[in-house]
Amino acid sequence: MMIPKKPLVGIIMGSSSDSKVMHSAAKILDDFGIAHEDQIISAHRTPTRLEEYAKHAEKNGFKIIIAGAGGSAHLPGMVASHTIIPVVAVPIMVYNDKSEKKQERFKFSAFGGMDSLLSIVEMPNGSPVATVGINKAANAGLYAVKILANEFTELQKKLKMFKQKQHQSVLDESDEMKKTGLVKFVQKKFK
Repeated sequence: MMIPKKPLVGIIMGSSSDSKVMHSAAKILDDFGIAHEDQIISAHRTPTRLEEYAKHAEKNGFKIIIAGAGGSAHLPGMVASHTIIPVVAVPIMVYNDKSEKKQERFKFSAFGGMDSLLSIVEMPNGSPVATVGINKAANAGLYAVKILANEFTELQKKLKMFKQKQHQSVLDESDEMKKTGLVKFVQKKFK
């Protein structure tokens, strides 16, 4: 079955600053040829929009929602509570406090993203979300691809090729390290 051109995945985030992390999910989906729709929806500042979005996602046939949020990170759980679509959550370490001061525009979570992670993984029974690591939006994208591969065999082939490329890149780096030695390898690779 061919992958449709219409969006199969919704990518949402609580603030524009989250886009610095969430674009990695979009990049993975783009690489695999999966259409997605991306929006900013705040669980706290636009709660009615969040409920409308869940209905919109179902009506438009989205298969997965990837939701990124920092701080108290309510967005993934709240959208999951309004839909039957699987939600993959991305806890985010950086959040925007909407400060007027340019130098303070982007703040780091006081707990290094652990606040977001724990807020998401401790969802009550009955409203689960799948959760990736802190700032690991690319993994959320890959997880979405794996879910979609159950329906679209074309994606299964692309995932196998992706895994083979990963495998080969490790072998190539290992060969290079053996040839140059560890010190020169690090100097060349991480200068």
